[in-house]
Amino acid sequence: MEQLWTALDGHRDRLEGTRILDLFANPERAVKFSTEVDGLLFDYSKTGIDAAAMDALLALADAAGVAQARDAMVSGVKINTTEDRAVLHTALRRRDGVVTVDGRDVMPGLRETYDRMSAFAEAVRDGRFRVPGGTVTDVVNIGIGGSDLGPAMAALALSPYADGPRVHFVSNVDGAQIAETLRGLDPATTLVIVASKTFTTIETMTNADTARRWMAAQVDDPAAQFVALSSAQERAAEFGIPAERVFGFEDWVGGRYSVWGPIGLALMLAIGPADFRAFLDGGAAMDRHFETAPFDRNLPVLLALVGIWHHQVCGHATRAVLPYDQRLARLPAYLQQLEMESNGKRVTRDGKALTRTAGPVVWGEPGTNGQHAFYQLIHQGRQIVPCEFLVAARGHEPDLDHQHVLLLSNCLAQAEALMRGRTLEEAKAKLAGTGLTGEALDAAAMHRVFPGNRPSTLLLYRELTPFVLGQIVALYEHRVFVEGVILGINSFDQWGVELGKELAKAMQPLIEGTTGTADKDGSTAALVARVRSLRGA
Repeated sequence: MEQLWTALDGHRDRLEGTRILDLFANPERAVKFSTEVDGLLFDYSKTGIDAAAMDALLALADAAGVAQARDAMVSGVKINTTEDRAVLHTALRRRDGVVTVDGRDVMPGLRETYDRMSAFAEAVRDGRFRVPGGTVTDVVNIGIGGSDLGPAMAALALSPYADGPRVHFVSNVDGAQIAETLRGLDPATTLVIVASKTFTTIETMTNADTARRWMAAQVDDPAAQFVALSSAQERAAEFGIPAERVFGFEDWVGGRYSVWGPIGLALMLAIGPADFRAFLDGGAAMDRHFETAPFDRNLPVLLALVGIWHHQVCGHATRAVLPYDQRLARLPAYLQQLEMESNGKRVTRDGKALTRTAGPVVWGEPGTNGQHAFYQLIHQGRQIVPCEFLVAARGHEPDLDHQHVLLLSNCLAQAEALMRGRTLEEAKAKLAGTGLTGEALDAAAMHRVFPGNRPSTLLLYRELTPFVLGQIVALYEHRVFVEGVILGINSFDQWGVELGKELAKAMQPLIEGTTGTADKDGSTAALVARVRSLRGA
């Protein structure tokens, strides 16, 4: 493997003086450096990767055993070795087949849970499930991390298909969020979903208790309006939620991969079981593509290899996710967890120190808002930020199609501008007629120079439908997996979140003043004292 990494470093050095725009001297570049499946087009021609570099990247994927690891994952092998778990979010979106874990076919149980979810969702949506105020008008989903980011992102993305109760999401333990969410809702017509695999997540359970007290002030039996998405049926029962309103999932579904199952119940309530099934079908279609397409035409593999090239080979520290779709406003945040919690690692699967950094920093905002915020840096800053654009050819508002054309124009133009740039001579030409000459002209023109040669990719689709959203989410899931396999890390654990949780538990009594700070460092002890003073303790 190290020889292959060295070869990639050589390709990077060889291409150092080559501009991306120069690569289009090959008239077939746009075709050869893009691929399409089921209407989803991935164009990576505006990157600095040439044919030889791509061959080297594909060789790296082969040598890392991506195909073998992929097959092991989808068949139920326990590839999450640090937790001794299988990784089977792909099974959640399958319609049939056999998937075995510890000698047991898990598919019948998944189908039974999905059927229960669908029946419950239909009952809520058509009014058969009654609450004191009659029909459920609002659903509040309380969760955090994967129990919030996935369904919140998807519910916004698919809002044109939302013909059920309004859905709201609470994740932060900051009381401001749940107070603002519940303000204006009617407890008599509100359904609360508590999403926690263990039913012990401190932020989630604190918010759930708050919601129950809010409801109990006006409703005789608040527990009758609660649903649990949890594997801890006994704890849910202690909370007052009966087994028929508990939808569980196995430990081989990681939180950030769980929107396809019970964690997606809020989404199903909003858009209905049929459109939710279409969302699953989009994910399953991407699964089939990932499992069968040759690597040089395989969208998840190619997306991963472009990411490897930019971060591990070229050393670009971040990647910007730029959806030109307001309804994908939460996608960058969703991908932050998916990618940074999965691949933000420093050791290999066998516990050895990595020799290259793993996950990049992932960030972004929807276009065109970002153009008036941070695009200044990505166009003219010294650091290079690879950009990943997403855009639909059509919007959901036909009477506002002229605005969608403007949106498309901005997306394609920004990708072109990042690559093309503007030379000093071109900048001077634009200043013709201003009266500037000599050093004054040079100085003014320099501010208008764009270095260009900034890489980007584009994901293009006809319209953001449930099926297409399923494709996109599964595409990024598999991209994370491929990158993790190539880097030799476990993408399915997240030990990095544990230490802060442990210290937070110990911090609470310090702030409350029930224990002292003798074992704390000077800064922490001083801050605790100041907090207590400001709180009037």
